[in-house]
Amino acid sequence: MNDPHSKWNWPPEEIKRVGYRVVDIIADHLTTLPTRPVFRPVPMDIARRLQNEPMPAHGQTADEVLEAFLRHVEPYPFGNGHPRFFGWVNSPPALMGIFADALAAAMNPSCAGGNHAAVFVERQVADWFKELLSFPEDSFGLMVSGGSMAALTALAVARHAKCGFNVRAQGLQQRAVRLLFYKAAEGHGCHQKALELLGIGSDYIRLVPHDAAYRMRPGVLAEMLAHDRSEGHTPVAVIASAGTVNTGAIDPLEEIAAVCRAHNVWLHVDGAYGAPGILSEKYRPALAGIAHADSVALDPHKWLCVPVEAGVVLIRDAGLQRATFSLVPPYLRTDGNLEGVGGPPWFSEYGFQQTRGFKALKVWMALRHVGIEGYREAIERELLLAEHLAVRLRERPDFEVCAPQSLSIVCFRYAPHELRSQRDELNILNKALLEDVQLAGRVFLSSTVIDDVFWLRACVLHPRTSIDDVEELIEVIHEAARIRLRARASFE
Repeated sequence: MNDPHSKWNWPPEEIKRVGYRVVDIIADHLTTLPTRPVFRPVPMDIARRLQNEPMPAHGQTADEVLEAFLRHVEPYPFGNGHPRFFGWVNSPPALMGIFADALAAAMNPSCAGGNHAAVFVERQVADWFKELLSFPEDSFGLMVSGGSMAALTALAVARHAKCGFNVRAQGLQQRAVRLLFYKAAEGHGCHQKALELLGIGSDYIRLVPHDAAYRMRPGVLAEMLAHDRSEGHTPVAVIASAGTVNTGAIDPLEEIAAVCRAHNVWLHVDGAYGAPGILSEKYRPALAGIAHADSVALDPHKWLCVPVEAGVVLIRDAGLQRATFSLVPPYLRTDGNLEGVGGPPWFSEYGFQQTRGFKALKVWMALRHVGIEGYREAIERELLLAEHLAVRLRERPDFEVCAPQSLSIVCFRYAPHELRSQRDELNILNKALLEDVQLAGRVFLSSTVIDDVFWLRACVLHPRTSIDDVEELIEVIHEAARIRLRARASFE
C-alpha cells in the first residue's frame, strides 16, 4: 500500500488481512489479561513520547500503526478488563459490544435523526430500558455518553418544566427568584457540574441530610421544600440515588417520589450504576420506585458491561423534553413519516447534541447476546461475591467494614486493634496501603472518604470474578499491611 491513494481505497483482501490481525490482537489482549498485572503504570519514556511526538506528516502502513499500538498502548490498560479489578465503577467490555463498536464505525451514521436503521435500533434500546424500569410507553429515551450527560439533559428539562418562566428566552439574567435543587451529600458530583453549567450555581443546591445508611431522609426533604417555598424560592428538582458510587446506598425512592408529587417538584433518579440491580431479587423492591421518577439516568457501560461510552436518559414527559431542546418551529415539525426520508421525530430535538454517534448498537448487540436472564444471573453472582467479601472481612479482627454494605460495593479499612482509636493514623495507613496494592499489580481497588474516614473501596462488576479473586484481594491487603506495620515498628 505505497500508493498514497491506497490509504482511502483498500482492496477487500487488505481489509480482511488487517482486520484479522486486529481480531487476533483483541483475542490475545482479552484472553491473556488474567495472567498479567491488573495495573501497570505507563513507563515515563513512553508517556513522554506519547505527549511530545509530533503529528505525523506522512502516513504509515497499517502494520506499522498496529505495531505502535502493541508497543505503546496495549500493555498499559486501565485495568478494568481484569477479573481482579475492583476499582471505581468500571466493568470489562462485553465481547459483542466490542464487535458492535467496529460495525457501528463501519456504518458511521449520524444519529441526529432520519430514516435509517440506527435510529430504530436506538428507539428499541430505549424501549427495552423503559420496560426494565417500568417507565411509561410514551416516555422518551435518549442515548448519551453517560450519567453526567444524562444528568445535564434531565436537569435541563426539569429547569424548563418547573422554573415558572420561559427560561429558554429569558435565561437566568437578573432574576430575583431563586431556583433550588436538592440532593444528598452522597449524590454524585456530576449533578453539581450540571447545575453549574445550567446557570443555577452550587450555592443553590440544598444538601438533604441522610440517615445512618447514607440514604436521603424524605421527612427532612419535605420540611426543606415547604420552608424554601415559604421564603419565596422555587424548588425545582430533587436528585435521588438508586445506588451511590460511594457505598451503593439506595435512597427511599417511593417516599421521595411521594414528597416530590406533594410539592410539585421534579424527581431525577441517578441509576447510572445501581439501576440494573432491579434485576436481582434482593434489590428489586428498593429500586422499584424508579418507576415514579420524572427522569432517570442509567449507564449500560457500568453494570451491563457495554463498552464506554453508553449512557441512557429516560424522561417521563416526552413533550417537555422536546420543548426544552427543539429549535424546529412548530409549523415545521413532523411526528414522523416512517415511509419517508425524515423518519420519526429527530433525536436532536430531544437533547443537546446534533451530530450523534451510533452508541445504541453496542447496547443492542450486548443485550441480544447476553439476554436479560444472563445479566440477571451475572448481577446476582456479583452481589453474592460482594456479600462474601464483606463477611470474610468482618471475620478478620484487623479489618473494619463500613455498614451497611449495599449492592456490589464494599467499603472497608485495615484497622488493627492498637490503632482503632487513632483515626488520623488509620487514614494515613490505609492511604499508603491503597498505593502499595495498586502498584503491586495483583489486585486493584479504589478508595473513598466518608465523614472524614478514609476507606478502601471494592466494587465487584466483572462477570468472571471468582471467590478466589476476592480471597486474593484480602490476602494482598493483609500482606501489604504487615509489611507497612513491620517497617513502622522498626522505625519507632
